[in-house]
Amino acid sequence: MATGSVYPKSFASDNHAGVHPDVLAAISEANVGDAPAYGDDRWTHDFEEQVKDAFGADAVGFPVLNGAGANMVGLAEMVGRYDAIICPNTAHIVTHETGASERLLGVKLLTVPTEDGRLVAGDIKARLGVVGMAHEPQPRVVSISQVSELGTCYTLDEIAALAEVAHGNGLLLHMDGARLANAAAYLGCSLRAITTDVGVDMVSFGGTKNGALAAEAVVVLRPSLAAGIAFLRRQSLQLASKTRFISAQLSALLSNGLWQTNAAHANAMSRRLADGIADVPGISLRYPVQSNAVFAALPEYAITSLQEQFAFHVWDASEGVVRWMTAFDTTPDHVDDFLAAIRKAASA
Repeated sequence: MATGSVYPKSFASDNHAGVHPDVLAAISEANVGDAPAYGDDRWTHDFEEQVKDAFGADAVGFPVLNGAGANMVGLAEMVGRYDAIICPNTAHIVTHETGASERLLGVKLLTVPTEDGRLVAGDIKARLGVVGMAHEPQPRVVSISQVSELGTCYTLDEIAALAEVAHGNGLLLHMDGARLANAAAYLGCSLRAITTDVGVDMVSFGGTKNGALAAEAVVVLRPSLAAGIAFLRRQSLQLASKTRFISAQLSALLSNGLWQTNAAHANAMSRRLADGIADVPGISLRYPVQSNAVFAALPEYAITSLQEQFAFHVWDASEGVVRWMTAFDTTPDHVDDFLAAIRKAASA
């Protein structure tokens, strides 16, 4: 498989994309002169104000180093020693964080099988029978991913319904928003509308998958949860001494709607890809295309042929399901070149 600059555009992950020029410019601007460390700098203060503009006046933002760290810091404030987290069995905290929730937080993950990566209110209710039983870990948090790990998006009404059941039973609602921008762009709504206004208590706001170099944030939406985050961020090794460079990236994404522009473009490229395979024999979509992810089922020989030319992940080898991701810098030509290769591989 080819590597380096001669390699075609990757469809494996939006993490493979480069950095948006505006974000690079923001990093460069922050690199002029000295500034106080550990977030006591003007870039971080600017970001904190932008968080309030984007998520609501009570929102508090804490820049961190990566998405898994954002999840751990936020969840650490939400759970106690004998608590449990209800989440889909496909959740990132289950499958891609090496057991960090169990190891670092000491909590039980109550996983729920889903059809498309999304919980429904009934899934929460079904896990509440153990409440008050000393022999069982106690449900305390519902954690959802927006976008889900299967590329699907919760609607605003669906999130509100989950929040209503959670809050009505003394639980909190956490959102892994590694691709929150893509979900908001798909739904055509603001960041506040998709989180604060529908009852989310804590969100991990992703920037790295949307044009940043390395920038994520814990955004606290329930004021009573904010007090301990600064301490937990430090204890969890997620407080960068030169926080200004993380904050500058996040600030650039939140300025002039760049987060939305990048996400909407990535979504449009996935839509172009999905539409382009609609009439290809032997290939079918596995899940609705509601973000910058396309999950498709295709023959093994086609997968093998395509992976000799393009990078992408096989999601379920037993059923021939692959995941194709687009990014802010994916172009129509990139997609069309990939489609041509797909058609050729499928007809072989």
